[in-house]
Amino acid sequence: MPLSDFILALKDNPYFGAGFGLVGVGTALALARKGAQLGLVAFRRHYMITLEVPARDRSYAWLLSWLTRHSTRTQHLSVETSYLQHESGRISTKFEFVPSPGNHFIWYQGKWIRVERSREMQMIDLQTGTPWESVTFTALGTDRKVFFNILEEGVGWHRLTLRGGLQGWGHLTSEQGKLGEENLSIPYRRGYLLYGPPGCGKSSFITALAGELEHSICLLSLTDSSLSDDRLNHLLSVAPQQSLVLLEDVDAAFLSRDLAAENPVKYQGLGRLTFSGLLNALDGVASTEARIVFMTTNHVDRLDPALIRPGRVDMKEYVGYCSHWQLTQMFQRFYPGQAPSLAEAFAGRVLQVTTQISPAQVQGYFMLYKNDPAGAIHNAESVRT
Repeated sequence: MPLSDFILALKDNPYFGAGFGLVGVGTALALARKGAQLGLVAFRRHYMITLEVPARDRSYAWLLSWLTRHSTRTQHLSVETSYLQHESGRISTKFEFVPSPGNHFIWYQGKWIRVERSREMQMIDLQTGTPWESVTFTALGTDRKVFFNILEEGVGWHRLTLRGGLQGWGHLTSEQGKLGEENLSIPYRRGYLLYGPPGCGKSSFITALAGELEHSICLLSLTDSSLSDDRLNHLLSVAPQQSLVLLEDVDAAFLSRDLAAENPVKYQGLGRLTFSGLLNALDGVASTEARIVFMTTNHVDRLDPALIRPGRVDMKEYVGYCSHWQLTQMFQRFYPGQAPSLAEAFAGRVLQVTTQISPAQVQGYFMLYKNDPAGAIHNAESVRT
């Protein structure tokens, strides 16, 4: 059969015509769909601007607060809970609603901005143990100024939350001291070492100081077997503003290199944290500004001189046994309204027995004679037992 006759036969076949038409329509739709996808990609590339902020970035928390204030009509929310402890010891709870993972649209500076908060459940942040998150902003146009404005507003709110702290305790938190050191290009950091016998109030003093300054306390246990050099450096770099970093009993984690050299086997296996790692973390550029570090020890002679040299420890303060004045003050504190002569008598009798009495021992002794000041004085010789 000639080719022309074959084509005419197919042309007259209704099944072939219908099938060919379906193929043509399908091809046209596929090409149109592909063209629309390519066109959308080209449009987003040339006429839209996108900003991604990962959870590890410092501005992530600020942007969540910014979103909370600009997306008041959002119906899909997540909750973030924080606690606030007052001077009286009462703890209040604060709830803050933030947009949940998903897509949200906000109106900002005359344009719509698409906000996508994504959460990868399969990816976990090893430092915090939380799922990996990110926030993506998408807006029409190519002007980046809108994103700079958003970030500036977020940082502005963050700065507002850091204002209003007490300016007491002189050199610790004075603005003049900070300004002077900034002008000299000196990082504003302070290190303090409190040493002395156990039970004399080193940790209690730091707790009272934090309450007076309205600072939080970040306690780091250097003897924790899971603490490594990298993790310590990370923890110090993300220490919150207006906080006291407390390293308790540093002598239990690190000894003088001279002592370690005398008996290297005895002090093996104290942990994965190395002495050089601690020094690098204290000196590192990643350490936060306006940081105040307190170290406590019962045995200052066991500490390596490199750890407590100037620059790492700016002041060393001995916290020792009770003096005569301290004993009288504690007596009057526990037994208000009693004559000062009774407090003097108690202090004198205690110091006749021993001059090495800690506040913790005196406090425990007073608890035995809560409502009996005369008994506390009469049995003062047994204060150490």
